[in-house]
Amino acid sequence: MKAMVYEKYGPPSVLQLKEIDRPEPKDNEVLIKVCAASVTAGDCEARSFTFPPLFWLPLRLLFGIFKPRFKVLGQELSGEVVSVGKEVTRFEKGDFVFGPSGIGFGAYAQYKCMREDEVLASKPVNMTFEEAATVPTGGLNALYFLRKGKIQEGEHILINGAAGSIGNYAVQLAKYFGAKVTAVDSSEKLSMLRLIGADHVIDYQKEDFTKNGKKYDLIFDVADTTSYSSCIQSLKPEGRYILASPSLIKMIRGFLTSLISKKKVKTGLARYNNQDLNYLKNLVEAGQLKSIIDKQYPFEQLALAHQYVESGHKTGNVAISIGQSQQSDDEEKPVLEGTFISPLWLGL
Repeated sequence: MKAMVYEKYGPPSVLQLKEIDRPEPKDNEVLIKVCAASVTAGDCEARSFTFPPLFWLPLRLLFGIFKPRFKVLGQELSGEVVSVGKEVTRFEKGDFVFGPSGIGFGAYAQYKCMREDEVLASKPVNMTFEEAATVPTGGLNALYFLRKGKIQEGEHILINGAAGSIGNYAVQLAKYFGAKVTAVDSSEKLSMLRLIGADHVIDYQKEDFTKNGKKYDLIFDVADTTSYSSCIQSLKPEGRYILASPSLIKMIRGFLTSLISKKKVKTGLARYNNQDLNYLKNLVEAGQLKSIIDKQYPFEQLALAHQYVESGHKTGNVAISIGQSQQSDDEEKPVLEGTFISPLWLGL
């Protein structure tokens, strides 16, 4: 099978399309023909190994000290089950599925084996494979952090970095939970944020939200580009500050803030589970959650997709078309390099 392999850390050019052995499912595994994957900031960080200092050593030990241990990246996928192990009961051959690919990555390949008990669910019936492939990482992280922040109906939440993979799902979920949403990002991304439901938008290049005098019940800082003290001061007396990727200093300051005041600072690592993935699937099928795809690339141009994500211009998600389902060949359309996908924005 074909897979996009990287054998050393570095720029997008280290990704090379190669032939490798197709995996065979164990008794408790399913073999998935991967139809689509995505490119997230996390994929780019793993490829180049540009993680924050706090996580550098443990992740280096996990991913490989001198060269990558997991040679095929890709954090999320959608596809078709083409074979099942004899102990598998949750899925059958021909099922369409989607989910995070797990700690070992592996979505940048034509086939991937996953255990039946891993986080995997039936693909939403009203999504293409590309759309479904962008939901797990951003959606599950957004859901985890909003719950950790104990978001309540009627509260005013500010999301900094709202147009990214996590941020765009956070905007939609916050609106679903009944909150009033202020979304912060660059000017060219604000129209999308309005279309997915943001009540107010702020161009961070023109306005510092911490200096406009407004107070928020919850600040969800996805981008981590603002002053800690300024964000704390922008909270209401019992507000919560949620950090998606904090530095060690901010974690220490957050602990102290939570200890000595009514304001709370929270962070953590999202714990993926099937219950939450199915929760997102149900919201998608109910029309409450959309996948916003900025660009869609063919598998062979994955390095270009990584380059685009690293440019910082991405709005929403970047999808990768890898293969076609045996049952939907007639429905799948060829995709040009960097195709811009926008119909969903108009349907919100």
